Amino acid sequence: MEVRIPPHGLPGTLILPTQPQALVAFAHGSGSGRFSPRNRQVAARLREENLGTLLFDLLTETEAADRRKVFDIGLLAARVGQALAWVDRQEELAALPLGLFGASTGSAAALRAAAEHPDAVEAVVSRGGRPDLAAEWLPQVRAPTLLIVGGEDTEVLALNREAFTLIAGPKDLQVVPGATHLFEEPGTLAAVCRLAGTWFDTHLGQRPAR
Repeated sequence: MEVRIPPHGLPGTLILPTQPQALVAFAHGSGSGRFSPRNRQVAARLREENLGTLLFDLLTETEAADRRKVFDIGLLAARVGQALAWVDRQEELAALPLGLFGASTGSAAALRAAAEHPDAVEAVVSRGGRPDLAAEWLPQVRAPTLLIVGGEDTEVLALNREAFTLIAGPKDLQVVPGATHLFEEPGTLAAVCRLAGTWFDTHLGQRPAR
């Protein structure tokens, strides 16, 4: 289902299994959007776990051309918050436990949104993220948070390890051996899918009987 997130009409794609146990909204990184092939692959794997997915653009086309807005974590987090509010108004979605999956700068936006909306967000996963860009908000994050970083992405790994110490709630940091920032190496994105699926399955409810 193609949707529009108010008040800016941001386009999104909502896909629900027949009986979803939860919903995961995606916050994309700089220069990316709802068509991100990596996030779409993760989303497809999550749907195999009976999780609904919402992939949406955080910026309008005009805003996306402005590099200042691409890295404006406050703005991006506000857009995530608007998506959370939209979800809460949808009858078929409002009762579902909600998780956030963030990549790159989108991870900082997801974590700040989790801090600002503690009653709405029940779990967060970051892939190759920059949680350090939301450092001042991390002590307010209560949602169980998983940071996934490539073992060869040394600079980002160091930033994640530092940010990890600031997160207040339940947390874990998983390093994918041999992976660089975009997880382009064979098998590395599949590892991200497995880790994210297990985390959301654990923290957003029990897996239904197959």
